[in-house]
Amino acid sequence: MRILLTNDDGIHADGLLALYQALRRRHAVTVCAPEAEQSAVGHAISLSRPLRVKDVRKNGRFYGYAVDGTPADCVKIAVRTILKQRPDLVVSGINHGPNLGSDVLYSGTVSAATEGVILGIPSLAFSLAAYGRLDFRVAAGIAAALVGRATRLHMPSGTLLNVNIPAVGRKKIRGIAVTTQGISCYAENFVRRTDPRGRVYYWLTGKARWRRKPEDSDITAIEDNYVSVTPLQFDLTDHAYRAQLRRAGLSVR
Repeated sequence: MRILLTNDDGIHADGLLALYQALRRRHAVTVCAPEAEQSAVGHAISLSRPLRVKDVRKNGRFYGYAVDGTPADCVKIAVRTILKQRPDLVVSGINHGPNLGSDVLYSGTVSAATEGVILGIPSLAFSLAAYGRLDFRVAAGIAAALVGRATRLHMPSGTLLNVNIPAVGRKKIRGIAVTTQGISCYAENFVRRTDPRGRVYYWLTGKARWRRKPEDSDITAIEDNYVSVTPLQFDLTDHAYRAQLRRAGLSVR
């Protein structure tokens, strides 16, 4: 397949390189990723400034394109301008850290895949569910296997797969669970500090807490050492409540 590979951790991220090395064995892979880290930018796109694209080389060989924009920018400019042929698949990741529950709304990793399905291209987002120094090779192997099955999964238009992989050894992974999106929140705090010039600034800190994690949720799957595969849609309409509003006589059409 022709695969467009991107992320939100930046073009020099270890997770991106590991996934690139795993995918290029069987697929034609083009890397187009942010020049710098763009974690938690959501689905932002650049409207008020131009985008600059640079060639990036590793070990003397061409590796990919670095864009001084967001993950969604990378997918847009790659599909519309850089690539000579439309990709068969957009793959985003491997993210350094989980994208579970409500995090998908903040995630640049998931938003890059969302941009892919907006453009009509089947898309997957991959995250390794831990922080600190990580070995991405096991996750890259699992991601490559799922990508290889993507053409047989018959993803409907407008749906992407959000995949979270436990950060454990291959033998400890219990299998794959098709999950729902849980609901997460954070115990947030803004730490007040002062810079060397006496100006006050604030630094956001927080720890994840789970508000809803039923047995079939992505959160529970990761806690139980399953690979979580959650189908997501960018249509945010609450169709059931829309029908209720119409029955209540709110609509005049």
